[in-house]
Amino acid sequence: MSGKRSVQILDRRAFLAGAAAALGAPAVAQQSQMPGSTEMETDPAEQGVRRNISSFRSLDWKPYFSDLTRGAILVDITSRALHYWSEDESVYRLYPTSVPLSEELTRRGRTRVTYKDPEPDWRPTPSMKERNPDWPDYVPPGPDNPLGTRALHLSWTYYRIHGTHDTRKIGRRSSNGCIGLYNRHIEELFEFAEVGTQVLLI
Repeated sequence: MSGKRSVQILDRRAFLAGAAAALGAPAVAQQSQMPGSTEMETDPAEQGVRRNISSFRSLDWKPYFSDLTRGAILVDITSRALHYWSEDESVYRLYPTSVPLSEELTRRGRTRVTYKDPEPDWRPTPSMKERNPDWPDYVPPGPDNPLGTRALHLSWTYYRIHGTHDTRKIGRRSSNGCIGLYNRHIEELFEFAEVGTQVLLI
C-alpha cells in the first residue's frame, strides 16, 4: 500500500470517527454551540446527567416588565431558567433551576421578593406533610436543609427562590412548588436582589 493511500484511509477513518462522535454527543453539547444560547452549568458530581436547555438563552426584559424598578427576576418554568436584571441594567444573570414536580404544584404570575433569608430553616407545608407523613416537622439551617444556603421569600405564601444541597435537582422537575438554584447561584442572586424586586413566573 502506498504512503499516500494509507494517509487517505487514515484521514477518512478519522473523519468518520469524528462524525460519529458528533452525532452521538448529548443534545446539551450540540445545542450549547448555537448562537445566543448559554450552556447550562453542571455540578462535577453530576457528570453524564442530561439537562433540558431548550430555550435556555439570554432574554430581553422588556416583553415581561414595564420597568426595572428594584430589579426584576423572570422564571421560565419550561426552560427551567431564572433571569435577573438589575435596575440600572448593569447586571444580567441567567441561572439553571429546578422547577415544581407537576402542573398542580406550579404557580405562575407576578409576585415580589418580600424577605431575604440568609440562613433559611425549613418546615414542610401542611400539603407536603400530608403527601409525605414521614418528613420531619422542622430542619434547622445547615447541610441537611432543603432550602440550601439562602432563600428569597415571595409574596405568595410558602413560595421561595432558594438554594439546594442536592444538586441533582437542578434542571429537573423536582420541587414541591419553589424554584431551586445551585447554592453558589442563590448566594450571588441574594446579593443582587432586594426586598421589593419584582418576580414573574411564566
